Amino acid sequence: MRLADIDRVLGIEKDCFPDPWPRSAFEDIVKSRDHGAVLGVVDNKLVAYGCYLIIGPEAHLTNLAVSPKFRRKRVARQLLSHILEVAQRKECEYILLEVRPRNESAIAFYENAGFKLLYRRPRYYRNPVEDALVMVYYFTDNES
Repeated sequence: MRLADIDRVLGIEKDCFPDPWPRSAFEDIVKSRDHGAVLGVVDNKLVAYGCYLIIGPEAHLTNLAVSPKFRRKRVARQLLSHILEVAQRKECEYILLEVRPRNESAIAFYENAGFKLLYRRPRYYRNPVEDALVMVYYFTDNES
């Protein structure tokens, strides 16, 4: 992701989340050495993005979004696979994420990818106020 991509990323963000991140959050990601962001492009059109943070042995999937029209077409799986590969190359031991408990399709997607429920974080989301399920993917458990 580059600064020039942020307007299009913000459109996807607003379509996907009730409490979208502000422009400044994406600008910070693009400028940060610890963050990374990848784009999903179909037919030369930006349809998805994924953001992550790597600090020492820990990675954090901070955001993954796919335009509604392009869901269930393996776009999210390809982005997640890329992020997992990056984290593994950086020798991370695990990657964490938060997901809303009512987002059953996302939970199923992450479970199918090998993530496991770690714990529930009360009142994590603000709009609307809701707990978060913290999920983890351990690289050592998932290697074969």
